[in-house]
Amino acid sequence: MIQEIPIQSGAAFRLKKGQKLKVIDPKGQQVSDMVLFNANDKREKISSGKTLDFEESILITKGDFLWSNRSNKMMEILEDTNGRNDFLLAPCSPETFKIMYGNSDYHPSCFENLYTNLEKFDIEPDDIPTAFNIFMNVQFDENGKLSVDPPLSKAGDHVLFEAKMDLFVGLTACSAEDSNGGSFKPIHYEILD
Repeated sequence: MIQEIPIQSGAAFRLKKGQKLKVIDPKGQQVSDMVLFNANDKREKISSGKTLDFEESILITKGDFLWSNRSNKMMEILEDTNGRNDFLLAPCSPETFKIMYGNSDYHPSCFENLYTNLEKFDIEPDDIPTAFNIFMNVQFDENGKLSVDPPLSKAGDHVLFEAKMDLFVGLTACSAEDSNGGSFKPIHYEILD
């Protein structure tokens, strides 16, 4: 059954080893931040550094694995109709909007949406790692300067993951204007046995 994550919000759930998670961009050009924790030992979590090391690429797609801080496979990407996902930027946070956008007013953020939804699994804000940025389109120039372009994902694009261990998953519909081509849209997901 397809679940909806409303705009600028998040969800968290348990995924058993062998289950599949399909993350869908129903309207196009919407990023989803995903974090993973070993459900049997929350100190083991998704690692951007290990994933980049072992997959030898900054763009992670079909056939690649998402690795933990203990060098274990957490998920395998079975399908990816968009092909542009990365770990290059941390989840947007209240500080992101203050420092980068000059906005001192309250703004929803992926960081807040991840930790508030993962609280039920006793995961605290300081436990949140750099997220896997599904559908995100970060570019960089010859000097390494980063820029965020609108996602290339079209309505209905999806990434299909298979859990390689029992997991707690945090998932968002990203809250940062620049990451989503200037507008906010929902994210859909489906758990498949």
